[in-house]
Amino acid sequence: MRRVVVVADRVADAGLDLLRAEPELEVVPLAGEAERLPAELERADALIVRSDTTVTEELIGLAPRLTVIARAGVGVDNIDVEAATRRGIAVLNAPGANTVSAAEHALALLMALVRRIPWAAHSMSAGEWNRKQFAGTELRGKTLGLVGLGRVGIHVATVARAFGMKVIAHDPFLPEPRASELRIELKPLEELLSAADVVSLHVPLTDQTHRLMNRERLGMMKPTAVLVNTARGGLVDDDALVAAVEAGELAGAALDVFEPEPLPAESPLRRTERILLTPHLAASTSEAQERVASEICSNVRDALLEGTLRGAVNLPGVSSEVMARLGGTLELARRLGRLAVGIVRGRVQSVEVSYGGSDDAAPRPTMLAAVEGVLSAMGVDAVSLVNAAGRAEQRGMAIGRRVGHAISGFETTIGVSVQTPERTVTVDGAMLGEHAGRIVRIDGFVVDVPAEGHVVVMRNRDVPGVVGRVGSLLGEAQINIASYHQSRPDESGNETLAAIVVAQALPEEVVEDMERLEDVLEVRSASLNGD
Repeated sequence: MRRVVVVADRVADAGLDLLRAEPELEVVPLAGEAERLPAELERADALIVRSDTTVTEELIGLAPRLTVIARAGVGVDNIDVEAATRRGIAVLNAPGANTVSAAEHALALLMALVRRIPWAAHSMSAGEWNRKQFAGTELRGKTLGLVGLGRVGIHVATVARAFGMKVIAHDPFLPEPRASELRIELKPLEELLSAADVVSLHVPLTDQTHRLMNRERLGMMKPTAVLVNTARGGLVDDDALVAAVEAGELAGAALDVFEPEPLPAESPLRRTERILLTPHLAASTSEAQERVASEICSNVRDALLEGTLRGAVNLPGVSSEVMARLGGTLELARRLGRLAVGIVRGRVQSVEVSYGGSDDAAPRPTMLAAVEGVLSAMGVDAVSLVNAAGRAEQRGMAIGRRVGHAISGFETTIGVSVQTPERTVTVDGAMLGEHAGRIVRIDGFVVDVPAEGHVVVMRNRDVPGVVGRVGSLLGEAQINIASYHQSRPDESGNETLAAIVVAQALPEEVVEDMERLEDVLEVRSASLNGD
């Protein structure tokens, strides 16, 4: 079945062509046709938007197949991330693609503002020649205060330092050692506002940052200082800004973003001298648009075809690089979770995942992937890494993780223990290379079969003839055996275990026939690929 990608807003062809090149994907571009969106969402697996489309909970509810919402840009404030997370939908963005364009626009606005270029150009167009009226100020020697020190803020700092500016910053999430590497002094917000000649905003819009620059904080700035905002419109109280500039309490401001957008024609921002406005142009360069389109569309493609959630903002603490690096490990964890549920049966009370390896970023996403596998094997719909922990909690399942050494002989191993009121089952797998995973232990019995396809786990007495009887029964049922590993007997010497990889799922009647074979004690089966 082809996956459908609905593109609600205009996205550069450089990205859409990546999607169109995949025969398994169908691209439905809807830019300028918003009235078609509700109907097309009924069959959408992914939705790509920019800033024109607001993705509400109601809109998400129209898309029963949706697994990915992607924002071709940095912010996701036009997407109801909480509603998407509850549904297990990954919300992706492209945070780095427009870094250069956004930083250059912030600096261009700053230079145009302090040199009064737009007003001088307008005067010249009117036939005037008034050099004294438009005298400006230099940036050299001035202090730039960056509120937020992410990708864009860091690039602004780099260029501003080349102008001879001193750079200070406020970012409560940036470690001091990293600020030292960047040669930037971190300060509390109030100190930054009172010390800076230029304040430039580079933070996301959240409940905590909404109207960050209100009347009180604007009043902390120097009367000779200016404010630049190319981040999000809701960061600034527009009425307070107009009042501060008109009262001479602030030398000026340059804004590229507004709340709401488009900026209403009657907004006082449009009529205030020394406030420079542009219509959300920071990322509007041909280079940035192509990079954003290529990055977000490749992430959507990989999410749909490979399950790789690069750039997922609702998977906190797991970066794009980690997701790309751990693709094979996470898939092994999912398959071990499905296998454990297939063996244990019954109501799952708890899941514990152990990680043995050298990747410090792996334990948490590995645990989430294993829980995802457990829940999907239990028949839970719309479960993903994004909501696996929440879905488990809703069902009263305890989840935990342990970190230790890999099983001897392997570099990376994963163990999944699933407990029901009746029993606990533990399965272990190992990575061989980046993608190939194998099952290496089941309840302490050493086995060695690929972690793929359909697996039958059989307990039997350690007597001759069992393997032959099982092979004959499966042959009569037209079930091909891809791999068969008979483990060594347990400590009592009376019982052993077999892991059998077969080419298709075993019908229930075949499982029952196997259990009726002489000396067979238990038969369980699981589909590891989730089909």
